Amino acid sequence: MLGLLTPTTWSGQLKHRPARATTLVFMSTPPFVDLPPHTSAVQLPTTGGPLAALRAVPPAGVAQRGVAVLVPGYTGSKEDFIAVLAPLAEAGFEAIAVDQRGQNESAGPDDPAAYTLARLSEDLAEVIDGLDADAVHVLGHSFGGLVAREYALALPERVRSLAIFDSGPAAVPGRSAEQAKLLVAAAGFLSTAQIWVEIQKLAAAEGAPQHPDPAVRAFLQRRFEANDLGMLIGMGTSILEAPDRTDELAAAGLPLLLAAGVGDDAWPVALQKEMATRLATELVLIENAAHSPAAENPALTAQILTDFWNQNS
Repeated sequence: MLGLLTPTTWSGQLKHRPARATTLVFMSTPPFVDLPPHTSAVQLPTTGGPLAALRAVPPAGVAQRGVAVLVPGYTGSKEDFIAVLAPLAEAGFEAIAVDQRGQNESAGPDDPAAYTLARLSEDLAEVIDGLDADAVHVLGHSFGGLVAREYALALPERVRSLAIFDSGPAAVPGRSAEQAKLLVAAAGFLSTAQIWVEIQKLAAAEGAPQHPDPAVRAFLQRRFEANDLGMLIGMGTSILEAPDRTDELAAAGLPLLLAAGVGDDAWPVALQKEMATRLATELVLIENAAHSPAAENPALTAQILTDFWNQNS
């Protein structure tokens, strides 16, 4: 029972998770954190406060083919897309990756109720309204896929295409749900720094390898500790309670791309394939990737996206 967890019992529950359970399935690890070519850090205004973003623009001499907004998952951030920004820009697409409210460098309210799918999609609407584009390509990764879907169903006329990566039809199941429940519970009595320390202790005990780049390791810690506790509770609750809106999306008639890493372990790949069938499309499987293909196989991910966007520009 989540309400009865203490720091000791929370740590104990983590220790009894299956192998790899202390590596959060929702946490993407970027291959690097330095800004790539054509990219700058920007602040995007919303009524709830500015959202931090990375904005990549086509270089001189490259015609712009469209605008894309990239939405990260539960414990992710704009940096989850950092390795695809330059190739997307070089292919002619202005690409804007955001930190959602309460994530990383975007401030957010302490109230967990402020992190519903509907409220997060309103933030996305304000971001897109501020861009110089009649309609945009929207990409949502993991929990961000649920947010992107929510936006697309609310304002389909503003969506040129919708790409959903490593996300499912509804709430996360199985081990992913267990991890989300543990994070929601932990955020009720531990700081983000304390949660990070516990996760790292248990990962080390299991022999989980660290990223070889110390700058990336420092970023991962800094990002997690910067997350708002209200966000961890609110988004965690939303990912555990998300309704199935697949039939509504099918009826919307939007150009759709569904993709996942072949080794994805958040929503089972089989479940994502079932969702694709309901949407009258196929699930594109990305080789040499698990839950974060934009970070794990950025070259192929960027190619899949540019091919899809070029067909719908």
